[in-house]
Amino acid sequence: MKIALTYNLKKKDTTKPADYFSECDSEETINAITGAIRRKGHNVEAIDVEYPKLFSYFRKNSVDMVFNIAEGKSGKFRESEVPAILDYLKIPYTGSDTFSLALALNKALTKKILKAENIPTPNFQVFIKGTEELNPDLRFPLIVKPNCEGSAKGISKLNVVNNTEDLFKRVKDILSVYKQEALVEEFIEGKELTVGILENGKTRVLPILEIDFSDCKNSGEYFYSWKMKEYQGNKELGLVPTFHCPARLDSETEKAVKDVALRTHRAVGCLDISRTDIRLDKFNVPYVLEINPLPGLDPKESNFPIMAYAAGMKYEDLIEAIILSASERKGLN
Repeated sequence: MKIALTYNLKKKDTTKPADYFSECDSEETINAITGAIRRKGHNVEAIDVEYPKLFSYFRKNSVDMVFNIAEGKSGKFRESEVPAILDYLKIPYTGSDTFSLALALNKALTKKILKAENIPTPNFQVFIKGTEELNPDLRFPLIVKPNCEGSAKGISKLNVVNNTEDLFKRVKDILSVYKQEALVEEFIEGKELTVGILENGKTRVLPILEIDFSDCKNSGEYFYSWKMKEYQGNKELGLVPTFHCPARLDSETEKAVKDVALRTHRAVGCLDISRTDIRLDKFNVPYVLEINPLPGLDPKESNFPIMAYAAGMKYEDLIEAIILSASERKGLN
């Protein structure tokens, strides 16, 4: 099979905010994926998503499948850009379609669907102007996030607030820097989990990954903030979470967490692969924070491969499973 890997390369640019390219992929990740595809006997070429070069490439080159990890260029629907082009050109690709990718990137809209499906998610409010009155039903502590960003962009320990003064300061910062609405939701104090869904013939819920921030006290970052994700493992900064996979959960809680993750995957309409971030409250109720249909695939640091390894998979088997799932949907087998 001839495969093209579409991606956005992570860059260094001091003229941009520090987290500007956080969603993009490193050369190491790109090389790991292409290497895994080749080891499975496919031909592959990696294509950095630059417009209109992408159109030019597909006009000149015929491929059987696109392995898509591209985050797109900009805007609220950026993750749908490459799939939309591929749909127009009638080229099969891995992962979720344009609708699901656009939906999942909009945290508030996703949460509305989760609530409609009776899937637990923290209570929330969207701020568009920053002058709205705070919903009195919301309970502190609250966390403030950009509504349409991934990779914890715009989120630090300062985003968890305990009073209205700090809340509106963070809301206005989000509106100013990220030029989009701010999502305010109740902060769930409890165990942080993430759950991978992998489809290959049948839908598979991977072993739950627990992220323990107990050893990160010196950093003050006790949840998956941008700094925690970007500098994970940095001892000098105190960003040294401990991973437990499978998570340290009783069987009843494990079942509930997996059920919620699978229902979220289906409610958003994800295909082939997704990763759902969850927090347990003090009663072990799993609250869905968000779902990522384009989870990171760095073989050493990303959460999804860690869960795949715990399930007994090798990295190349994970990549091949994603390809096979997409192939079966498109009738290429």
